[in-house]
Amino acid sequence: MTDDRTTSRTGRSEDRAVYIISVAAEIAGVHPQTLRMYERKGLLQPQRSQGKARRYSERDIMRLRAIQSLTQDEGINLAGVKRIMELEAEAEALRERVRQLEAEVASRAIPMAGRRIGVGIVPRRAVFRFPWEEDR
Repeated sequence: MTDDRTTSRTGRSEDRAVYIISVAAEIAGVHPQTLRMYERKGLLQPQRSQGKARRYSERDIMRLRAIQSLTQDEGINLAGVKRIMELEAEAEALRERVRQLEAEVASRAIPMAGRRIGVGIVPRRAVFRFPWEEDR
């Protein structure tokens, strides 16, 4: 059973929670108890069926593989893995915000002589200075 909220919200098959815990564990090459531990530590948040059974998506499987790589290949403990993943999520949110702001700035660009001139930030040194500001 899938979580229809996630599927309808994103429309992506990688977000559809279709794997039961034993299948997800087998795909990721770990024991099901390991998945439960990752969930307790906040590294995974599987969706739940109406009967409260855990359901894992392709995105969850990719996250599991990343956790395995960081712990086994890089020797990072689970607290470090959690922090890395939090920072990656934060960085992605910031990248998205930058894209939004760039689009907003581009939409406010001033049309001039058949071309668009963007609104930019001008360094203070490039702006005319008054004589009393020369000492700074």
